[in-house]
Amino acid sequence: MSTNLGPSAEPTKNPVLRFVKSVACALSGISFTFKTERHFKFHVLAAAVAIGLGLYLQLSPIEWASIVFAIGLVLISELFNTALERLCDETANGSWCELVRRAKDSAAGAVLISAAVALIVGIIILGIPLIHRFF
Repeated sequence: MSTNLGPSAEPTKNPVLRFVKSVACALSGISFTFKTERHFKFHVLAAAVAIGLGLYLQLSPIEWASIVFAIGLVLISELFNTALERLCDETANGSWCELVRRAKDSAAGAVLISAAVALIVGIIILGIPLIHRFF
């Protein structure tokens, strides 16, 4: 029995074309998450604010690395959380399942921890210099 997984599942021998298709699928997943998840939108907005503040404060390369890493951590966590939630919801088929609830709660916990870490990084690298600059 064969399952049709869409155009991305069609094999191709050209490695460049395979890579391009993989990137297109990844961008589709990011786009889907941005369109459907309000928390992801919030995190993208927070990332834009952090980048803007970093430009204003003229961060050092190591500070930029820390900010970019923190942003990436949060966005990756949100993407995994969304993937797990969708998979769990489909698997549970609308019925309540303790395992699904625990899996979704754990994934949400990972997002919470990554957002807390990013907030701490932001306070240290952006918040403290801003306070010193204006007060």
